[in-house]
Amino acid sequence: MQPILSVILFSAFFWISSADDDKYYTNIYDNIDLDEILNNQRLYKNYIDCITNKGKCSPDGKELKKNIPDALSNNCSKCTQKQKDGTDKVLKFIIEEKPDDWKLLESIYDPQGAYKKKYKEQAEKRGYKLA
Repeated sequence: MQPILSVILFSAFFWISSADDDKYYTNIYDNIDLDEILNNQRLYKNYIDCITNKGKCSPDGKELKKNIPDALSNNCSKCTQKQKDGTDKVLKFIIEEKPDDWKLLESIYDPQGAYKKKYKEQAEKRGYKLA
């Protein structure tokens, strides 16, 4: 299982969109340089603003935002392994470096704490603590 919001954050940086057969999300963005996005405040902010309803969304941002609820509800079962690995990287970054963004994402995508509770043990095994 993937930790809460790892799916969200992964989506933010991998721009999840559904494949034609809806079995998997597209892998077209699997080779994106996550470090470039995470270390570029402008790029990072554009995606966070999109998925938190604070700013405009690019077409890929709209697709990402549309797929976040599905990805959360199905434990990223439509994600490739590379996408899951990227999710962990992004999640750890957000939790450790951008705690205010983390809180905002939780308030939007997990207001009742259901996903947090569901993924807490798995998150701790992966090296980050869901407070």
